Amino acid sequence: MPTSAFSIRRLPLRFAFLLLLGAGLAGCQAPVKEQPKGRVPASAQALQAVLPFFDQNWAMNKLWEDGQAEVATYAAERVIYKKKRAFEYTLITVKEEFNQEFNVKTDDYERPDLFPVMKINQFCQIRADEYPYHYLTSLFFRRDQPVALYKMTTSSQEWCGNTFKAIVDDGVNFEETFDSYWDKQGVGSRDLRRDVFLEDALPYTLRSLKFESLPAFDLTVMDLQQTNKVTPPVYYQAHLSTAAAPADELTEAAWRVSIQLAPDKQNTYVFAKAYPNVLLRQTTWDGRNLQLKSTRRFAYWPK
Repeated sequence: MPTSAFSIRRLPLRFAFLLLLGAGLAGCQAPVKEQPKGRVPASAQALQAVLPFFDQNWAMNKLWEDGQAEVATYAAERVIYKKKRAFEYTLITVKEEFNQEFNVKTDDYERPDLFPVMKINQFCQIRADEYPYHYLTSLFFRRDQPVALYKMTTSSQEWCGNTFKAIVDDGVNFEETFDSYWDKQGVGSRDLRRDVFLEDALPYTLRSLKFESLPAFDLTVMDLQQTNKVTPPVYYQAHLSTAAAPADELTEAAWRVSIQLAPDKQNTYVFAKAYPNVLLRQTTWDGRNLQLKSTRRFAYWPK
């Protein structure tokens, strides 16, 4: 049956392209040179080298099996339009069961393809001069792998438009798909380095450090993705160091983790010494600051 232009328009772009390509090849015997896919080589050794500094069993604690989420609320600051904005920031950490078929939280717990993940949701509404900004980032880690990101989605909504990004570990690289309202961005996909720590994930990943040994090591950090633009990522060749937080800084025992991204760019994260090592405070070079207000455990989803 001949393929009509109407039927092609009804197909997703990638499938329509493949259909047209196949039709063209049917009438042409000349070999077609395969185009390079632009794969970014992944270096498993880079992450493997730092794994000894982390407790891979950190999320295996029975605390996360009670069916409830840890909901931490922060007094927050972020610079928008060159002004520091104050708002409330919510960080949710919870265990979920994913299914492999759809790669999302399952509704059927009898499926044979289930595996546990830790979900970290980061949500905020920021009031700017004319209208509010909304951000929601969802990070997913396999429960027994608190360092290697498995999946991330992040979105922004404000009066100018929506932007959405998804990053998934495809086993070779991070595959990113995006849909941006900005000119010269639009809809697309690309491969990103996989041998990195995401700056967005550090408030979770760093909780699993073996703090008592005061770890210090080099790491590669991909810059913040919780933004309303899709721009080429910045990879920082960073250095992490750990120290006990001075007693006069906090009312409880804590660890301070400093990450030097560049000579003039440093982020600091302060975690409670007691498990589950809640993030108490964050200060970053670009003014994204957090101060813990409260934590609680409850099932925030409707029954």
